[in-house]
Amino acid sequence: MNTPETNPGRLTREAHQYYRALAAKDSRFDGVFFTGVKTTGIYCRPVCAVRTPRESSCEFFSTAAAAEAAGYRPCLRCRPELAPYAIQQNLAHAIWKKIADGALNAMNVEDFSQQIGLSSRQLRRVLLQEFGASPVELAQTQRLLFAKKLLQETCLPMTDIAFAAGFGSVRRFNALFLQRYQMAPGSVRRAADGRGEGILLRLAYRPPYAWDAVIGYLRGRAMPGLEAVIQEGQDGDQAAYVRSVRIQGISGWLKVSHLPQKNQLLLQLAPQLTPVLMPVLARVRQQFDLEANPAFIQSHLQQDALLAAQIQATPGLRVPGAFDSFELAIRAVLGQQVSVAGATTVAGRLVQRFGDTVETPLAAITRHFPTPETIIALPINELAGIGIPATRAQTLQNVARFALAGGFERLPDSTQATMLDNMKSVRGIGEWTAQYIAMRALRFPDAFPAGDLGLQKAAAQLSPLAASPAQTRWTEKQLLLQAQAWSPWRAYAAMLLWQSLNTTDSFSGHNAASKAVQKNKV
Repeated sequence: MNTPETNPGRLTREAHQYYRALAAKDSRFDGVFFTGVKTTGIYCRPVCAVRTPRESSCEFFSTAAAAEAAGYRPCLRCRPELAPYAIQQNLAHAIWKKIADGALNAMNVEDFSQQIGLSSRQLRRVLLQEFGASPVELAQTQRLLFAKKLLQETCLPMTDIAFAAGFGSVRRFNALFLQRYQMAPGSVRRAADGRGEGILLRLAYRPPYAWDAVIGYLRGRAMPGLEAVIQEGQDGDQAAYVRSVRIQGISGWLKVSHLPQKNQLLLQLAPQLTPVLMPVLARVRQQFDLEANPAFIQSHLQQDALLAAQIQATPGLRVPGAFDSFELAIRAVLGQQVSVAGATTVAGRLVQRFGDTVETPLAAITRHFPTPETIIALPINELAGIGIPATRAQTLQNVARFALAGGFERLPDSTQATMLDNMKSVRGIGEWTAQYIAMRALRFPDAFPAGDLGLQKAAAQLSPLAASPAQTRWTEKQLLLQAQAWSPWRAYAAMLLWQSLNTTDSFSGHNAASKAVQKNKV
């Protein structure tokens, strides 16, 4: 096995702390580290249900790739491929996230290096220093774990699994699987879940997860025809999110529901999405903020008395993301200076009039979102015909051109400030819109739309030190000053403030707030 010096992914300084977390089966550390057991040659998640090995038999690793580079095989019981990612705010982890999402399945290392602005030598050095594994080794680990996931959760043919996981051939897949795991792919097959139509996959998160709040937020903003929140279960008390999907020229649909007993989301997908499963799963994980570590975030935010009570009322609150950045940006522009309900209505008209039709087994899902090319090609008066001013229609086309130029592509070294400046260079996008897009679509956890009237009102209501009993909302300057203490998790603070306006309706459009306050809260 590699030594700590040749495998920096091995964790040694806090080994005793990791062992205590392992012994406690502490879900807060799921995905933060993996345990290699010397006596078995297997590596596990901290939540593995097997008997805890002796501390002297354990080694700890920051990633699954580091554990495999040290010669360990994945546990068949706790399944490391289910672990949520442990994303840090640094260049190495940002690069790793792109590789984990399949970036090297569509390009070679040289092209990938150029895309992120590094030489291939620099890329290799950054990843070796952080994880003890090369770009190719990281990609191979993710491909194998993803293939293992498909083997254990679906009935897909071996050929489909190999290509969906990013392998160039079934022969290469079989050989690498046997080499790394010392078993044939077929030996890990399990009976797939037969519920419903399509492919069923599970996505883990770190509990708690405020599902009702997140699904309520998405319900109030769902664009008719494109997406919806539906009720399921014998009593109709289980909410699920559904939408159409079009990615890399392949069309389909998906449904996301909650498995609270397992700390997982259940993802159901159209079979035709098999070739693009890896990028689709990456987008779903982003949309439902599955990589968040709520205990860590809440421990920071609850130090502020303004947020403490709402954190207790809504444990595990996430920042709902976006399946597609362009969609969210257009939705944000349509929501400028109008209510949530008004923006949803106008967005629905956009989808119905200009989106391509799609056949799905879901009655509520009939359309795709219009492509940037479609919006650019429309005459301004026709685009404005959905019920928006001509200037706003022009902004939609400006946003579409920005998207085609790669403006919403977040590279590993992209900073929040740079992305905000780039977005605000688009005519029609101001500070509030840029912050909102950065928060939900680009996943910057410190983005904060301080100009939002709802946030300003919520802060005034929650503050025990309001400047005046008659003060119905804070100024933007007051809110930004208070928000300094919430950094680097200001996006989560924003969600808590919005939730406080409507604790009885779980984010479904902030109906408890006045229409004036609903403006700018898309």
